[in-house]
Amino acid sequence: MEGDYDTVLQSRPSYTHVYRLKQGVDPSALDFGELGYAREALASWALFSRFVEEGKIPATTRFQVSLPTPVALLSGFVAMDSRALCAPALERAIIENLERIQDRIPNHRLAIQWDVCYEVVGTDGGPSLHYADHVDGSAARIGRLAGHVRSDVEMGMHLCYGDPGHQHIVNPDNLETSVAIANAICAASPRTVDFMHIPVPRDRSDDAYFEALEQLNMPAQTRLILGLIHYSDGVAGTRQRMATADRFVADYDVATECGFGRRDPSTIAELLQIHREICS
Repeated sequence: MEGDYDTVLQSRPSYTHVYRLKQGVDPSALDFGELGYAREALASWALFSRFVEEGKIPATTRFQVSLPTPVALLSGFVAMDSRALCAPALERAIIENLERIQDRIPNHRLAIQWDVCYEVVGTDGGPSLHYADHVDGSAARIGRLAGHVRSDVEMGMHLCYGDPGHQHIVNPDNLETSVAIANAICAASPRTVDFMHIPVPRDRSDDAYFEALEQLNMPAQTRLILGLIHYSDGVAGTRQRMATADRFVADYDVATECGFGRRDPSTIAELLQIHREICS
């Protein structure tokens, strides 16, 4: 793809630019080349496999690879007037990375998580999406990706409001948007969505935030995971949020709101201990 784009904005953090397709370039000929997701996943798989052999990780544990949706990369790095033009090529590139991962890692040992962020924040008033029907349009795009995840691979979704500096891109008023997108993705996916992770902010333990969970309409085999564990208020805060969630949904798993990344490694052991106490 080198030479096929112009840099149009550099007033962002030093590690990001926004690009626009050069005039006269045929979008159907675009090739994004090496995105790096398969390369990094396979390098990590080698370490994971070694730890399994050494008995440090149980042999029944699946290796999870989290992949961005094309909408995330388009929204983060491509100018609005070029997004629809670049979308097919970027979708092909993401799927190519997915296929390389599935070809090299035993499928019964693999889990794929699609990170669904800009679709959520765009629907909730954040940075604009390049298509009008936010919920169904997002679900249709994610459904196409889901169709390429093989049947023996576990597949889930992480709905997200962003986590730059442990701050949301948009602060959700409630779970209405997440529930609508979760329902739409499950309806659009040609294969089972094994889990659906939905975020819960640290400062929300009120009924108004959780009550939309009563509108969830997912298949019985799709596990709901509420991201309500927060390091900052630990077991006590987590149990308070769970007590509210219990009023609106009967069965769910728990996790952090946005994973373990961008965090001081020295805090991870304590964070895992919070999980252990909550699940005991």
